[in-house]
Amino acid sequence: MIRIANFNAFKLGLTEHRSARWQARITAIREVTPDILCLQEVVADNTHEPDENPAAAAVRRDREAAEAIARLAADCGLTAATPDGIAGTAMAPNAGHTWYTAILRNPTTVTPVPGSYRAFGAPEFHHGLTTLSFDVGAADPLLVASYHGDPFRPGFRANEGIRIKGHLRRTGGARPAVVLGDFNAISAAQVTNPSGETLHYDAEPYTRQDHDDLEYQCVPETIGISNLADRRQTAVLLRRGFAVDAAAHLGAPWQPTVGYWPDGTGDPDPWGERRIDLILATRPVAPALTAYRVHVSKASTEAADHRPVYVDLDPSRIQQANKGV
Repeated sequence: MIRIANFNAFKLGLTEHRSARWQARITAIREVTPDILCLQEVVADNTHEPDENPAAAAVRRDREAAEAIARLAADCGLTAATPDGIAGTAMAPNAGHTWYTAILRNPTTVTPVPGSYRAFGAPEFHHGLTTLSFDVGAADPLLVASYHGDPFRPGFRANEGIRIKGHLRRTGGARPAVVLGDFNAISAAQVTNPSGETLHYDAEPYTRQDHDDLEYQCVPETIGISNLADRRQTAVLLRRGFAVDAAAHLGAPWQPTVGYWPDGTGDPDPWGERRIDLILATRPVAPALTAYRVHVSKASTEAADHRPVYVDLDPSRIQQANKGV
């Protein structure tokens, strides 16, 4: 069994090393005990001296982010070291701002496929996409992607969904893959209730809201009327069962992943409780999913404004890439 987790760590940077929040992050991650951990919101100092070369500044920021990731990984018994990675790290930056995604792993339980690391940044992805494949004993390697969706533009998120699908597909089918991340949007996953009705797994969260930020999350023509969530980003990935939303697929009780920090803690949040930290598994991997959880603890509450989420999967049940198409 393999455990794959996701954690938006809330502006993780070197300036917080050894702080109470840093320790809470370590505790929360150790409580989850992931074999693979997808990480978002690693930040580096975006300031630079007037005479500093922009290319040199970018290298410096990459090294700073890599050091923050390495320290967190070491504190948790994990590693993100990758020979061909940026600054030797399995991470992806964004050219426009210094926010990084990353993939950490337990070196004693999982092994990455040499040469499989890829980093995708601007303009394809607002926050960057990190991918790394693992040999888990299945017929094909398992591709793992750490994703952080565009927080401000539903149209860009929809485009990011299409681009993610492009990285996961093969001619005639889907690669064995899981995509984990802060999607910054509500899932399009649907379920059937006991009465036989087909409903969204995530109920509409914005219908009774009235504030200036609805454009970031709602279908434009519904703003001020029904405030329906824009779900295009995941709809393209879930269409025809190309991928499944792990929580909905396994029938897990609905739980929010954000909206639990009190006012005045962290960034202002007008959205309330939502589930925007998602785990999607492609068609070959869906049968291998055995459990899904939102990790709720004292440490996870203090660590970040996003709860860690994770799945357990049985590699022996991963199908070959094109099987079942």
